[in-house]
Amino acid sequence: MSTPSSAQTGTLACGLDQAAKNDVPTTIVVFGASGDLAKKKTFPALFHLFQRRLLPKRLRIIGYARTHMSPEEFHKRATSHFGKDADKKDVANFLQVCTYVSGKYDVADDFKSLRKEIEDQEKSMNPGGSGNRVHVYYMALPPSVFVDVATQVKHNVYDESCTNRLVIEKPFGHDLKSSRALSNDIGALFEESEIFRIDHYLGKEMVKNILTLRFANVFYEAVWNRHYISNVQITFK
Repeated sequence: MSTPSSAQTGTLACGLDQAAKNDVPTTIVVFGASGDLAKKKTFPALFHLFQRRLLPKRLRIIGYARTHMSPEEFHKRATSHFGKDADKKDVANFLQVCTYVSGKYDVADDFKSLRKEIEDQEKSMNPGGSGNRVHVYYMALPPSVFVDVATQVKHNVYDESCTNRLVIEKPFGHDLKSSRALSNDIGALFEESEIFRIDHYLGKEMVKNILTLRFANVFYEAVWNRHYISNVQITFK
């Protein structure tokens, strides 16, 4: 395992919460910004965090995808699932920190253009250019391009002078073998401490089959009843 640089060591524990608390300039790149996952899940979640002042004040969110879109088209798509009751002023303020870059997932020059956009946005956030910075690379992408994008990020976007975080949205492989292969490929590019895996369907099958589990298991059948359980709560957060 390689030794982190001094800049990385000083900000190793600097996640979004710490960046918000300490006002660290932060750039979030959403790969797959034109897709359903980003539209329905990622951008609404980022907006809710923004509304609750849980993101850094010095923030830029850069959408990246193959689709060619004007800024207006990108903004319309990104806000399409915010809900009718979303505060218009909050939405307008959120869109002020959002930009879009179109590019392919396997072309180095496109990622170099993304790197330039990040640098330009950071100059506007942090004119002095000093202090800690955080880069979050969020992959709202099909698994087939995880490694391609991670490779391009590492070679053409990754900045050793700041804290880097790679967030991979589900599914992380389709079985144990493919999951391990993907972990090995990503692990060859990023430190484990830089990688975050998300599965927003974790537990879905368990919830769907809870009745089957209750009646098929003799132990559960004996205790999972109104005498021992007052209520069952399923919470979506």
